[in-house]
Amino acid sequence: MFHRLKLSVAILALMAGAALAKDSVTIGMQLEPPNLDPTTGAAAAIREVTQLNVYEGLTRFNADGSIGPGLAEKWDVTDDGKVWTFTLRQGVKFHDGTTFDAEDVKFTLDRAMAPDSTNAQKQLFAPIESVEVVDPATVRITLKAPSGNFDFNMAWGDASIMAPESVATNATNPVGTGPYRFGQWVQGDRIELVANPDYWGEKPSIPKAVFKVIADPTAAFAAMMSEDIDVFPVFPAPETLAQFEGDSRFKVLQGSTEGETILGINNKQPPLDNVKVRAAIAHAINRQEIIDGAMFGYGTPIGTHFAPHHPDYVDLTAQSAYDPEKSKALLAEAGVSGLKLRMHLPPPTYARRGGEIIASQLRAVGIETEIINVEWAQWLEQVFKGKDFDLTIVSHVEPADIGIYARPDYYFQYGKPEFKAIMDELAVTVDPAKRSELNKAAQKMIADDYVNGYLFQLAKAGVANAKLEGLWLNSPAPVVDLAAMRWAD
Repeated sequence: MFHRLKLSVAILALMAGAALAKDSVTIGMQLEPPNLDPTTGAAAAIREVTQLNVYEGLTRFNADGSIGPGLAEKWDVTDDGKVWTFTLRQGVKFHDGTTFDAEDVKFTLDRAMAPDSTNAQKQLFAPIESVEVVDPATVRITLKAPSGNFDFNMAWGDASIMAPESVATNATNPVGTGPYRFGQWVQGDRIELVANPDYWGEKPSIPKAVFKVIADPTAAFAAMMSEDIDVFPVFPAPETLAQFEGDSRFKVLQGSTEGETILGINNKQPPLDNVKVRAAIAHAINRQEIIDGAMFGYGTPIGTHFAPHHPDYVDLTAQSAYDPEKSKALLAEAGVSGLKLRMHLPPPTYARRGGEIIASQLRAVGIETEIINVEWAQWLEQVFKGKDFDLTIVSHVEPADIGIYARPDYYFQYGKPEFKAIMDELAVTVDPAKRSELNKAAQKMIADDYVNGYLFQLAKAGVANAKLEGLWLNSPAPVVDLAAMRWAD
């Protein structure tokens, strides 16, 4: 009897130990990536799964927003700011066993710059004049003009290093150099990654990661409460966060993101090509009502496309302050009445809930909207690529991305030459004071032109298992850094 009791206690102890020793982490995400190649798609969900995990760049974003070494262990810049020489890490292999070297860097950058490139951020590579392989561990990149920001550009997911042997299938079977390898993708449900035993850097402490797609906010709440999900970095049901704060099993993560949430306006679609009509739309919007109603108070009002936590931010919210009478007057001045617009809304909570509120606000000044709910793939095809829309709501989570307004082919179709001139000058300016001046001028110009309706900076309100450590509080880039995570003892 005594021996059986000791055996039972031992078995229970082993079972308890096994339960505590978690060998996986499950991450909740509201949007499923359309593919798994960040160099061919604009969706932030691609980067959440793959950037820093499967793929790596020459440089990388750190949790505090600084730029650190990635596949390049160091780099030098000539005094004129035009020639960047990257020294690469040696002994690095891609997940399929092929060797990483300078030829892969040249292949990646040449591919991104090619005329037929489908890279969503081609402007990152526009400054490059040539890419030269000095030797297998050294790449020399010559720019057309000086740049003090090139190492920042190379940290984007769009600059992830690819191998020519595997690039053709990376959209569905990604092969990178990162700390995690691709496991499987059960479309509509989950994406599984497994730790890379041959990783060149510090080995990740969690062997397996599962990105679970949960689009519905109610289902997301239930999954967290049942502990089927270990962390939801951007939680889609902010109205329930108070319930997690009072539960010792969880911790609520509140930080900031680079996500400027905007009411995107098609600047080439009449009568939206009239600045008075765009201004009327802006003055019809009550930002705080949207933040309170759609985000339950989480979010910072913005009046231009720039992050409020950036030292160069200019608070221009007063310029487009809520003023329905002014909105009506501007519509009358533009000779517009009985305006009916289409509003395409992608799945995120901020878009669907915010769209309903904005439709009501626009109706109050005489603008009717037809709300069209679309899935993410359809939004990318019809709105982002096809420019077949009037209004839309989306968060632009890429860091310091005001340069998109210089692109006339970008989905809201602004591309003012004077704005492009500011961006061109910024690209070759190294002096911090002058760069700050240019950043401020760019913010003011797009606010003056009411290019879009500027709503709020997306807050990072997440929920996690209290025992999961190493999570990023803020999001300087749309990434989930799996290698930084660990389970507390």
